Amino acid sequence: MLATTTETHGGRKLRVARTGSGPQVILLHGYPDNLQIWSELLPRLAARFEVLAFDWPGMGYSEAWTGGATPFDFARRLRTLMDAWNIRKAAIVGHDMGGQPALAFAAEYSDRIRQLVVMNSLVIWDEKTSWEIALLRKFGWNRVLLERLPRAVFFRAIRTFLPRGSKLSPELRSDLWESFRRPEVRKFVVRMCAGYQGTLPRLEQLYPAIRTQSLFLWAERDKHFPIAHAKQLAGMVPGAKLEEIPRAGHWMAFDLAEEVSFRILRFFDSNSSEGATLSSI
Repeated sequence: MLATTTETHGGRKLRVARTGSGPQVILLHGYPDNLQIWSELLPRLAARFEVLAFDWPGMGYSEAWTGGATPFDFARRLRTLMDAWNIRKAAIVGHDMGGQPALAFAAEYSDRIRQLVVMNSLVIWDEKTSWEIALLRKFGWNRVLLERLPRAVFFRAIRTFLPRGSKLSPELRSDLWESFRRPEVRKFVVRMCAGYQGTLPRLEQLYPAIRTQSLFLWAERDKHFPIAHAKQLAGMVPGAKLEEIPRAGHWMAFDLAEEVSFRILRFFDSNSSEGATLSSI
């Protein structure tokens, strides 16, 4: 489990994990998880970088901020946090619903991002997904499921995000569940689902404008967002790299952290910018 601190931004509490030294890397989680889903990956990256992860405002154990809940709103919040942390430029790694804000950030704040990694996300609004994701994208259904059946949603996610035989530790499962079960978190996620659904076509139109060095790292066995998403995305973002991890599932950053960190570090090394000299793997 990652050691965390609670910061205050605009009078609102934000849970943060921050360790390591060197150029900054910021990790953006999805749902129903929180920053602790990075508990295996973050220490591996922190051997060479200063790595930050946080619970999105309104999710995990962070308090909600005012404003909308679209990928563009999340990208603005990331910029606000980077300003507060005195980070001029960082590499951004986004997973699941953290992938769309990472893409929006790269499109709108290109001067603040060094490299971009997106993993296992709904990035092509009309591409096929699992039936679970299709159901949660319907506003009426997601409200019923998230507000009234949180346990069913959460444990279905665990069963489909991890490969057979893989388990979360009791501590990690408890941390994720105790945050997701909070009514205010689930109400925020309902808003977020609506905000994402309404703006994904607009976000997709911005992909060709992204000039950031980009890696789209995808699980071969992601049951929710097939590799077709990554292939279309890579074809739209100039110069993007696409890598598929064999036998990986949706939560590969947890379950296959060694392989994921190897590929991310290799990408950072091959695309080092601003004159930074990074040792080879």
